[in-house]
Amino acid sequence: MAPAIQSIIKAAAAALLSSTTLSFGPAMAAPPTGYKLVWHDEFSTDGLPSARNWVYDTEANKTGWYNNELQYYAARRLANTRVKDGKLHIIARKERLTSAADYGQQDYTSGRLITRGKASWTYGFVEVRAKLPCTQGAWPAIWMLGTADKWPDSGEIDIMEKINKDPTIYGTLHTRSTAGTSGNGGAIKVATACTAYHRYQMTWTPAKISIGVDDKIYHSYRNAGSGSAQWPFSKPQYLLLNLAVGGDWPGAPDATSKFPMEMLVDYVRIYRK
Repeated sequence: MAPAIQSIIKAAAAALLSSTTLSFGPAMAAPPTGYKLVWHDEFSTDGLPSARNWVYDTEANKTGWYNNELQYYAARRLANTRVKDGKLHIIARKERLTSAADYGQQDYTSGRLITRGKASWTYGFVEVRAKLPCTQGAWPAIWMLGTADKWPDSGEIDIMEKINKDPTIYGTLHTRSTAGTSGNGGAIKVATACTAYHRYQMTWTPAKISIGVDDKIYHSYRNAGSGSAQWPFSKPQYLLLNLAVGGDWPGAPDATSKFPMEMLVDYVRIYRK
């Protein structure tokens, strides 16, 4: 879900899958021993998401979103982002918000929540419990971007991405050294990703970033000590939750697509030493 159009978008997913064993690796402690909860949202108050924790990312509505995505990201609109019954609902709809001042001719609406300007972290353990949509054109994501530099120099940590009806979950790192590629990533099939909640996790230390599901690691990225092009992850990153519609990787919705589509989040928890 990189914030600039890549020359080789994750349409290289086939190559990624062919180089990745679709089975869980070693156990991931959740949270690791000695880590303490430093930030969380349990989504316990109905209504709009907490303004103390989240802001709405709408910067590319007018010009069009990255990777040729098709959605308009609405701000402070219950139809697209709402807390209800202890869950955050990020909802994509087939509709045109022609009255919006920053409307960019999109045929779909959705939500993109970020902690930029509210909270950011360097190192730690992230856990997001979520249930994902399964329909053509759906692209839910849980990810992080750096606060200090522009992409890709700031680095990007994709904790969870999934497309369409496929239950494959992707975890990917993007850096200056991977620019122009699909990134450094792994993948795992989670058969019930769309029917049950799962815990999407990332442990980030000065030496390594490990990405997992339900306490099992399926991809790790190590600090090679070769500089910021390969390891920009010594500076703060903020968190993003969003549900994109269409784009170069999943392709556009079609006659089989089911709207509204929803990404449901039970909680977000950040731990640090």
